Amino acid sequence: MTKRPTMSDVAHLAGVHMATASRALNPATSGRVNAATAQRVRAAAEQLGFTPNSAARSLRTNRSFTVGVLLPDLTNPLFPPMVRGIEEALTRRGYTALLANTDNDRAKERTQFEALRGRQVDGFIVATAQREHPLLEEAHRARVPIVLLSRSTDRTMFPLVAGDDAAGVTLAVEHLLAQGHRDLAHLAGPQRLSTGEIRARAFRHATEAAGVAPAQAPVVVSESYTVPAGEWAARELLDQYPGTTAIVAGNDLIALGALHVLRERGLRCPQDVSLVGFNDMLFADEFQPPLTTVHVPHSELGAEAARLLLEQLDRPSGSADPAPVAKTVLLPVELVVRESTAAPVSGAPRG
Repeated sequence: MTKRPTMSDVAHLAGVHMATASRALNPATSGRVNAATAQRVRAAAEQLGFTPNSAARSLRTNRSFTVGVLLPDLTNPLFPPMVRGIEEALTRRGYTALLANTDNDRAKERTQFEALRGRQVDGFIVATAQREHPLLEEAHRARVPIVLLSRSTDRTMFPLVAGDDAAGVTLAVEHLLAQGHRDLAHLAGPQRLSTGEIRARAFRHATEAAGVAPAQAPVVVSESYTVPAGEWAARELLDQYPGTTAIVAGNDLIALGALHVLRERGLRCPQDVSLVGFNDMLFADEFQPPLTTVHVPHSELGAEAARLLLEQLDRPSGSADPAPVAKTVLLPVELVVRESTAAPVSGAPRG
């Protein structure tokens, strides 16, 4: 049986001390090694077929170098770019992301969370937060290192990385007002989620600031961020407010549901009803018509969440310093104008 190559073998072949070889092959410390030396060590490791022993590394450092990532719905196109950003940032430091999908189910979330803790993950990035969240309250009391991604709790407990939801909705409303719309509506996301509540509040503030009467700026809440929920909300809206000429949707999937209902009722977008989404998810530019939407930098959100978690993990073990500040990082968003918005057409048929 062929003997498995060791770090000592790599160091010998590269002509360096074993500690230098170890640093060169550790993503967290490779920057401390001369670039040419590090390249020589990597080449020696590849030639020998050497792979670092992660179990031994964990024993030395009392860390698993893994991070649990809780996601609410992997079928939602928003989350894969976030995961990509997380993985890229963690990989540079020698960490691995372990993904868990909760399907927006609290019991499943708790099971997944405990399973990941059982695997000794060093911390969590959580994209499943609801405004009231007992599991996160417990984790906070237990001082589990956590960073919230995109969604927050009403009680500030952990660092948060999110897009600037309020600014995004304000941009959407201002765009529609500038085109001459005065009968606007918001198909809001679920109000148990911070994103749904913040975006709905921003819509009300932006329309009120522009002097639009509340009766001309109704808000209909979708039960979830899904196409079927968007369809239901759009039907409710058009039944109650048939004069609506523009809609700001809580996200792009709700917007897609609204598009289905507009076609169902013989209404054209944007000639009869303009439509703005939120998130700029993959293929939003392939909608018919291509969707005007608020672009959120999802990959950057994931990378920033990973960086904030690594900051926590870099604190010395048993440090007497105060707990990390639960700071909020809001990344800028921008409105991407496509073909689903236009000036209202006076006297247009309403189906």
